[in-house]
Amino acid sequence: MAKGPGKSHRKGISLLTMAKMFPDEAAATKWFEGVMWQGERCCGHCGSVRTTEASHAKMPYWCSDCRSYFSVRTGTIMERSKIPLLKWAWAIYLNCTSLKGVAAMKLHRDIEVSYPTAWFMQHRIREAFAAEGPVVFAGPVEIDETYVGGSAKSMHAAQKKKLKEEHGSISASKAMVVGAKDRKTGKVVARVIDKGDSPMLHGFIESHTDPSATVFTDGASVYKFWFNHESVNHSAGEFVRGIVHTQGVESFWSMLKRAHKGVFHRMSAKHLQRYVDEFSGRHNIRDRDTIDQMRHVVAQMVGKRLKYRDLIAETGESSVAT
Repeated sequence: MAKGPGKSHRKGISLLTMAKMFPDEAAATKWFEGVMWQGERCCGHCGSVRTTEASHAKMPYWCSDCRSYFSVRTGTIMERSKIPLLKWAWAIYLNCTSLKGVAAMKLHRDIEVSYPTAWFMQHRIREAFAAEGPVVFAGPVEIDETYVGGSAKSMHAAQKKKLKEEHGSISASKAMVVGAKDRKTGKVVARVIDKGDSPMLHGFIESHTDPSATVFTDGASVYKFWFNHESVNHSAGEFVRGIVHTQGVESFWSMLKRAHKGVFHRMSAKHLQRYVDEFSGRHNIRDRDTIDQMRHVVAQMVGKRLKYRDLIAETGESSVAT
């Protein structure tokens, strides 16, 4: 394959190659089983390897220990999904190769599923992108916050009025996200937070940085008393001072916001963390070959389950898109 601009050291997968890799449902099933089971079939219910093939119409395997039928979908995000594995493979491919994400409407058209199905698939794939376990960076670490929400100049007067009545101002209606980027590994972690005060931000730093790590931030007063800390004064026009800057994490915000405006157009506060998880997860595997990215996402599906009723359940967060 000819090399082009960008990360040329990576090995991508063209659409034609993808079609050859997954010509039918049988090929997709074999690939998913190979990735999830690594050559040793195990029960999705109890984890036992004492399994045999079965003649069940939908569950091709039988577990001798928990005496249950199962398939490669069991115990994963795809459990009880009626969508063919071939379409799941294409959805994962599109999500791994689209830096700004894939809108549910586009997925609906590309793999020929209904829009609600595409929307549900996308949120389940975002669950797989979410990091497993604690993420702690050795540093140096860049810390920054951003606001995600609609632009006031594009809002209808009635919408502006409503937001001002509910939140006091339009900017206050936006969701705040705090992120950290590790200079050594290039990886990021980001969380939606209720407010940007010292306890909240210091708690985030404590959770995701080693105590000995040097932390770089902007000049916000909430970081003033953080140890091993250096900052740049954006309000005075200072953005870089030697190695002190937050441009790495700001670049991540730029990608998230371009996707918000250009691909998704709207994100609700209720589901915003999943979008953030998707972008941080994809960012953290961006240097891998495409097939390795796909395998990573599939491996992350195991042990997770997102039911539709839980996805749409009332959480207290606003479901209004921003």
